[in-house]
Amino acid sequence: MDSPETAGSAQTIKRQIARAAGTVMIAFIISNIIGLLRTIVIYRTFGTTLQLDSFYAANRVTELLFNLMAGGALGSAFIPTFTGFLTRKDPKGAWRLASSVINLLLVSLILICILGFIFAPQIVQHGLFILDPSAKIGQVELTTTLLRILLPSIILFGISGLVMGMLNSHQVFLVPQLAPSMYAIGMIAGVFLLPASWGIYRLAWGALMGSALHLLVQLPTLFKLKFAYQPIFGWKIPQVREVFRLFLPRIFGVAIVQLNFIVNTIIALSLVDGSVSAITLGFTLMLMPEMVIAQSIAIASLPSFSAQVELGKLDDMRVSLAATLRGVLLLAIPATLGLILLREPLIRFLFQNGSVFTNQSTQMGAWALLWYSAGLVGHSVVEIISRAFYALHDTRTPVIVGATAMGINLGFSFLFSWLFGKIGWLPLGGLALANSLATFLEMITLILIMRKRLNGLEGSSVWDAVLRSMIAVAAMGATVWGWMALMQGHSVAVTTLGGLIIGAVVYGLGLILLKVPEVGIAIRLLGNMFKRKAANPGS
Repeated sequence: MDSPETAGSAQTIKRQIARAAGTVMIAFIISNIIGLLRTIVIYRTFGTTLQLDSFYAANRVTELLFNLMAGGALGSAFIPTFTGFLTRKDPKGAWRLASSVINLLLVSLILICILGFIFAPQIVQHGLFILDPSAKIGQVELTTTLLRILLPSIILFGISGLVMGMLNSHQVFLVPQLAPSMYAIGMIAGVFLLPASWGIYRLAWGALMGSALHLLVQLPTLFKLKFAYQPIFGWKIPQVREVFRLFLPRIFGVAIVQLNFIVNTIIALSLVDGSVSAITLGFTLMLMPEMVIAQSIAIASLPSFSAQVELGKLDDMRVSLAATLRGVLLLAIPATLGLILLREPLIRFLFQNGSVFTNQSTQMGAWALLWYSAGLVGHSVVEIISRAFYALHDTRTPVIVGATAMGINLGFSFLFSWLFGKIGWLPLGGLALANSLATFLEMITLILIMRKRLNGLEGSSVWDAVLRSMIAVAAMGATVWGWMALMQGHSVAVTTLGGLIIGAVVYGLGLILLKVPEVGIAIRLLGNMFKRKAANPGS
């Protein structure tokens, strides 16, 4: 049984995570709204076409390079080490570490960018289109040009990702999580402000502008924290070597994940035109609730988990992790069913315009979203559990598990896309199902390992949340299903928005009737926030 001191400390951390997660969640909601507007603009302008397929294929290569050299892998290694300096009240050491990592990363990314520009034709011809050697010459050239335009974004995103980690370690969450909105705004501006005669190229230039805004919006907040940049590489500093020691094994896990995305893109490029655009749309729509639910909480929890580990309070971390998993599951389970039920009217309402984004586009996007939605809970839980391993300075375990799961995913991708085609279904659905099933296996494995590592995961508490959520979700699903049946032939806007509102209300009432503690906590937090606003109306 936990001591009163442990319980009190864990409660403090839980409140800290809840407040931070609330801030990040608000930022993610704002980012998601802007991101959704970007997606609407892109698909209403370009549809599920060969040109948009080429853009997403080129962008996938830049994402591969960025994630291998920086991305979440470096952030997950950097934040715990950087937070250690802050916990020990050593800001000079923290900034020295940050400067060293920035400089090493910058040199590496510039080199990768130059090599990518030189070998872009080979990457596209013999990489992306390897399964479709008869691809139109024009599409190969288009994809090559788009890749060269997008390559500098890996430098900007690499530095921006480190800045985001520094701000998060200082418990600053709002501005970093608004940065993706700047990227989306850049893409929207590219579509609307650049000449229409540029076609798909205006989207690529807009993406490059957006990556610059992603970095620039965070710099003022960083300098307010008295960031002291130093032109050093600091390879002799033990903590710098520690960051890269943690980073290197994580690269292999990221490589497998990114290889999976690349293989999915390669397979989709060999299918009917628009398949790449359709699976990208389905995955993007699944990620929107996942970002609000899981990524916001995961980002907020990592510094707190890291601080608990630094202080040797593993019992507190176990309690905090279990509470975090409860919250994520209570939100991810209803979101999964909501996406599955409302997938077609949602896509039709948001994107279909009859000329560019057609009814066939809707069917392809909805088919991909159906199978991606099945993996929402898995993706959400993996986000949280992975952060717990990173806080323990263990990047090896999630790398090995993730690499194994994504290796299985590669096999599933070929198997399910072939199987779907054999039975007369759109093969792109098999790519989405492969991702969902592999992520589920990854989730189960990570939970079992972490449970052993922390001598339990408060399993009864977590399963209690799952059970209550399933009961409330059953009521929600039946109500939304009935609403959709009643609204057949009526406005798709009313069907979609009404289904979302009714589903949320029924689920919320279900949780209240089932006396889920998190509902009361959320209500009290909102009440306190409004009281503070009322007491300080000018703030």
